[in-house]
Amino acid sequence: MKAVKIILGIIIGLSVLFFATGLIVKENKYSVDVTVNKPLTETFLLFNDMSKLQEWIPEIKSIDTIQLNTAVTGSIFEMVVDNKGQEVTMKQKVLAFIPNQKITLFVDAESMLKTDEYIFSEENGNTTITLNSKFVSEDSYILSCVFPYFKGTLKGIDQSYLNNFKTLIEN
Repeated sequence: MKAVKIILGIIIGLSVLFFATGLIVKENKYSVDVTVNKPLTETFLLFNDMSKLQEWIPEIKSIDTIQLNTAVTGSIFEMVVDNKGQEVTMKQKVLAFIPNQKITLFVDAESMLKTDEYIFSEENGNTTITLNSKFVSEDSYILSCVFPYFKGTLKGIDQSYLNNFKTLIEN
């Protein structure tokens, strides 16, 4: 009986810790970067070439333009992504577009809202792309509790995309 009480106490403690995560962690943030052995203007141009996007983000199945603004800021795109056999539809809005400096994207991926800020800088003919990302759950408290535990996974995915981009542009 004593063992059952101990096990039950551990389960209750872990459950309280899990559900407290959603109250404590309101927003998840991380940064990743990559240095590309190409000049800034060439890197920025290829980074924004929608026809090449699927070459460095292979999970993208389709991209449709919903609204295209001349200044790029405010443009909206819809992407269908293959997430381990399941199709996820995401809307992506360009919040900021400063040529050769910065791109900020807001992504609504069903139950996750994510803001990606890509900052471009050049030193000695090499371009560094830094991604500052933050994400929250749109409407699910349970996902708010889960997201902090998957931050490392999302960070790894974004780093692999930047590494894929580096391979694409350098070849």
